[in-house]
Amino acid sequence: MEINDSCVLVSSDLEAAYARLEIWFAECSGAIVAFSGGVDSSLVAFLARRFLGKEEVLGVISASASLKLSDLDAGKAFCVENDLPLRVVRTGELLNPDYFSNPSNRCYFCKSTLYEKLDPLLSEFPGSWILNGTNLDDLGDYRPGLEAANEHRVRSPLSECGLGKSLVREMARSFDLECWDKPASPCLSSRIPYGQQVTEAKLRRIEEAEAWLDKLGFPVCRVRHVEDLACIEVPLERMRELPSLAIIQTEMTRLGFSDAIVDSEGFVTGKLNRAIHE
Repeated sequence: MEINDSCVLVSSDLEAAYARLEIWFAECSGAIVAFSGGVDSSLVAFLARRFLGKEEVLGVISASASLKLSDLDAGKAFCVENDLPLRVVRTGELLNPDYFSNPSNRCYFCKSTLYEKLDPLLSEFPGSWILNGTNLDDLGDYRPGLEAANEHRVRSPLSECGLGKSLVREMARSFDLECWDKPASPCLSSRIPYGQQVTEAKLRRIEEAEAWLDKLGFPVCRVRHVEDLACIEVPLERMRELPSLAIIQTEMTRLGFSDAIVDSEGFVTGKLNRAIHE
C-alpha cells in the first residue's frame, strides 16, 4: 500500500509545522519508533515512513500488561494499513519491584524498561534514532518517563518541532489517519493510586470495566482501582446518562471489585497526580 500523497494541509500553522518536521527528518537517517497506537506515536511513525521510506523505519510496540489489548490490536492494524514494519516486544515491567510497588515515578521505570529493549536494535539498524510521540503539551505535565527518554537519547520530533496536541490531531486528520480523534489512553497502571501495588489482575479488571463503559457509549472514561473499589469517572456533562449505581455496582463486583462509586467531580485527566503535590 502506498502512502497517500494527495492529502491537503489545511492551515498555515499546519503547513509550517509540516515544513519543520520535514527539515527535522532530513537529519534522521533511520527511525525506531516507540509506538503505542495513540495518535502522537502513530503520527510520528507515519511521518517517519513518509519522509524516510519503509526500509528505514521500524515501529516497536510493547505487549505490556499495562497496555489495553484493544490498543495493541489497533496499533497492529495501523501498521498494516500504513505499510509500516512493526515489531512486538515484551517488556515485563511488572517483574520490577520499582514498578509494581507503584511509586510516584513509576512511569520512569516503565519507560526505562521499554527503552532498554529498544537500545539493542540500534546495532541491528545502525544510524537509526529512537523516536517517541512526546508532544509539546506533554512537557508541561508530570511525566517521569521523559527523564528515561533523555537518559536513552530518545528523540521527540513532535515536541522538538513545536507541535502540541491540537496540532497533532489536526495533522493526523489531514492525512486521514483513523486515530486522529482517538481519546487519550494512558497506561492502565495510571488508574491505580501511587503506593498501591500494580498487578496484572488489577490491570485486566480495569480494562474490562472501561470496555464495558465504552460499549455503553462512554469512550472517554476512567475506572480508578482504589484499593478494591472501582471509582468511575466520565465527563461531568454526561454523568446523568450513566446507568443506575446499582447496575454499575453489579457489573463492577462481577469483574472482581468489592464495590463501585461514581466520582461526582467527573472525568479529570491525571487526577491521581494530585497526591504528589499534597
